[in-house]
Amino acid sequence: MPAAPDYPAASDRASIKRALLSVSDKTGLVEAARVLADLGVELVSTGGTRAAIAAAGLPVKDVSELTGFPEMMDGRVKTLHPVVHGGLLGVRDAPDHAQAMTDHSIGGIDLLYVNLYPFEATVAAGGDYAACVENIDIGGPAMIRSAAKNHGYVAVCTDPADMAEVIAQLKTDGATTLGLRKTLAARAYARTAAYDAAISTWFAAQLEQTAPARKTIAGTLIQTMRYGENPHQSAAFYACDPARPGVANTRQLQGKELSYNNIADTDAAFELVAEFSEPACVIVKHANPCGVATGGDLLSAYQRALECDPVSAFGGIVAVNRRLDRAAAEAIVEVFTEVVIAPEADDDAIAVFASKKNLRLLITGALPDPRAAGEVFRSVAGGFLVQGRDASLILPGDLKIVTKRAPSADEIADMLFAFTIAKHVKSNAVVFARDGQTLGVGAGQMNRKDSARIAAIRAADFKLDLKGSACASEAFFPFADGLIQAAEAGATAVIQPGGSIRDAEVIAAADERGLAMAFTGVRVFRH
Repeated sequence: MPAAPDYPAASDRASIKRALLSVSDKTGLVEAARVLADLGVELVSTGGTRAAIAAAGLPVKDVSELTGFPEMMDGRVKTLHPVVHGGLLGVRDAPDHAQAMTDHSIGGIDLLYVNLYPFEATVAAGGDYAACVENIDIGGPAMIRSAAKNHGYVAVCTDPADMAEVIAQLKTDGATTLGLRKTLAARAYARTAAYDAAISTWFAAQLEQTAPARKTIAGTLIQTMRYGENPHQSAAFYACDPARPGVANTRQLQGKELSYNNIADTDAAFELVAEFSEPACVIVKHANPCGVATGGDLLSAYQRALECDPVSAFGGIVAVNRRLDRAAAEAIVEVFTEVVIAPEADDDAIAVFASKKNLRLLITGALPDPRAAGEVFRSVAGGFLVQGRDASLILPGDLKIVTKRAPSADEIADMLFAFTIAKHVKSNAVVFARDGQTLGVGAGQMNRKDSARIAAIRAADFKLDLKGSACASEAFFPFADGLIQAAEAGATAVIQPGGSIRDAEVIAAADERGLAMAFTGVRVFRH
């Protein structure tokens, strides 16, 4: 590791005499270049960026005029040159740096504006291998890192918003401040880190590496929050998958800022409602669904979901999988609701929600694909866990009927509906359902018998009859007691993964009570 030279301290203000601009996103480029030119800044550029500036009638040099080398190898080599990097890295007040710059005819570059080849966009658009590789920027990240390292003298911009800040400061002060340059440098390194993370993630996918030796997560800040789960915890919200519809990629039409807990609950609700093809509604409270139903329309689906637990629904999150209409909106606002999330909403529904100023209305534009591959992250002390998203789908043909009595077609439909809900309930989870409606949900208990008992109590509290219902458990019944609890509550059909060493005991208990039971062979824990 080189020793730190005894450089002079950088001055707060740094004037800009020369700027190098090379951008793929040309938003605001010409306007910024015009301001710089009017301030007497020499403009240097490359390729399409230089052509755009020149077309606006502004004086601009090609970078080859500085380096003495033409752009070559399909543009792969143009800025990787000592004249460019010396101009970015030279410490202006260090005598040996200044002498080297003079000896080798290296002029300082005081402003760098580079945004990178659109690698992420190319991948998202389904570009083939060659296209993705060709969109890996080399010169851009190298220049950004050089300029950011030398932020004592150089301002580095990586997107139009950065450039707008620099322009505003130049117009006001005629120079950039050290505070701004430090801020820009921090953003620049974050950008190159995210860019490299995207590339490494893509390469790992090409090599089918589910657990590469190094794993990096990159996110773009959506909002800082007043607090996290509790008022003494700080929090922020980042987006990392712009292609997936959901709470991280949504338009908020009204209401106050979302809280940390709002966002977590809204995500849980929307991911579950996307599981259904027919009109459906999910009501979530504290990360668990307290009511889920399908219906002929959204109004019916909401009303049936609310029946399951109208007490817990107060202050909850409502998610639907269809365009919201006036009828559904009018029913929803009758109960205090924190957030409503939907793929779309018509003007009448929006007008209804507008009467509830504190209700947040989120529009996603689409539903996520519950079968799409993806990764789920969870932090632990000193590290994080990564797993594939649970994209499981159980179909009637996947069921293994293990009891003497086979379930009817209606019971199979109820079992599959209940098991889908159980996949989104915190473990241990037991769900009672019938006719596309949850009747009782038992969540997060330390044993499965208690989950079944609580689900039955919930149903009784709201006068929902469990007779003839289906009961789903997201993991196997380790003992027969949980199944017996479900049977005593009124369930006639049970769905569970199976796989316990006491399966035979559980099956025998089901047969004794005339239950139909199916094994899925798939466990859907949600801790």
